Amino acid sequence: MKIQRDIIHIFKEWKDAPQRKPILLQGARQIGKTWAMETFGKENFEYYAKFDFDRQEELKSVFRNSKSPERILKELSLYCNMPLIAGKTLIIFDEIQECEEALNSLKYFCEDAPEYHIIAAGSLLGVAVKKRKMTVPVGKVRVIRMHPLSFKEFLRASDYPTFEYIEQISTIEKLPEIILNKLKLEYRRYMVCGGMPDAVCAMLENRGMDAVDSILQDILDLYELDFAKYAEPREIPRIHAIWHSLPSQLAKENRKFVYKVIKPGARSKDYEDALLWLEDAGMVYRINNITKPLLPLSAYEDFSAFKLYACDCGLLRRLAKLPSSTVLSPTANYTEFKGAMAENAILQSLMPILKSDKPFYWSPDSRAEIEFVIQWGEDVIPIEVKAENCVSGRSLSVYNEKYRPKQRIRFSFLNLQYNCGLLSCPSPLADWLPKLSLLIDGQINEGQK
Repeated sequence: MKIQRDIIHIFKEWKDAPQRKPILLQGARQIGKTWAMETFGKENFEYYAKFDFDRQEELKSVFRNSKSPERILKELSLYCNMPLIAGKTLIIFDEIQECEEALNSLKYFCEDAPEYHIIAAGSLLGVAVKKRKMTVPVGKVRVIRMHPLSFKEFLRASDYPTFEYIEQISTIEKLPEIILNKLKLEYRRYMVCGGMPDAVCAMLENRGMDAVDSILQDILDLYELDFAKYAEPREIPRIHAIWHSLPSQLAKENRKFVYKVIKPGARSKDYEDALLWLEDAGMVYRINNITKPLLPLSAYEDFSAFKLYACDCGLLRRLAKLPSSTVLSPTANYTEFKGAMAENAILQSLMPILKSDKPFYWSPDSRAEIEFVIQWGEDVIPIEVKAENCVSGRSLSVYNEKYRPKQRIRFSFLNLQYNCGLLSCPSPLADWLPKLSLLIDGQINEGQK
């Protein structure tokens, strides 16, 4: 099954840009980086040529012998069947972390041969760069972070009429019940399989939950192998311990990461490098607390208090051994972990929207907690996440009374509406948050006329 990925549109804009740098594509394993590069090449160029530094060891000598793009291209042409023509050929450097000289060559392609279209990617690129003390040509490449498949992309493939309906929303008002029910169904299915393309295909092709779980388990097993391949030997057990503690950390009511959950007596200084490894691998998101939700949020960041989420809700579900039937059932009661799954899925939507920024959370004491706080232009927006239809709690009211934000957002399974600065938004619409914000601004401006 072919699934349309939004990153292809980003690639198309890059292709036609007058000032173009080589792309360095980053992201977790198995999210479809190679597929995206190849599909873009097939659909938008006369030719595409892929050079895989993991499978073709002999390629490394090409870059070790010269820094000249002209000579490099002449030698690379001996290893492929496609012509390497500026403007007509997409050149793909895959698994580039295996050759530091190839990574550095992107600088010279940017300076001396910008007419060529080059996209480079690698598995665990951030990890490999740190471990081998490799240099990245900062300022000479365009770094693009790719994420797992979003729910928007999933819905477009699973229920195109409903996707089209959401795309054409022009006002903030309640959705027809039939649309809301379809969104809920597809969102639950998405939370089961997550955004890993192979698992999504298994879900959409109705191959059964055993097939979906098998694919997700294979990816988890691959991640475990990566620990041994790319991590320092002394860090492997610590990385493993943090990764496997994730479900227990998120099952707690406040979700705050606690080292003693990993091991009694565990200290932050012993596990910080392992935690950084998982972040560099793109496997987890660390969301820090803020002492005050004021601009700029980074000035109030509390590095000692944080939550840790998985890069993908499907992988989190499988890591926790949570049966798919539990997630698919509207009446299933799995207490705190239902909230954890809801938060993880919303975070997956926020990360691509915020791009280089990241959300925080606000928890001044045990009486109040806002799951995510984001900086949106000149505004600070609190985001509350509720599982399904349960919207009880005083946290958002406490925040509103104290800071009077211009806008507040609550994600749940309740219908769409906007009232007195509060956007009550169905969780499946999180990917459309930029559009909904524009519609709110339009409605506010119209009301002030």
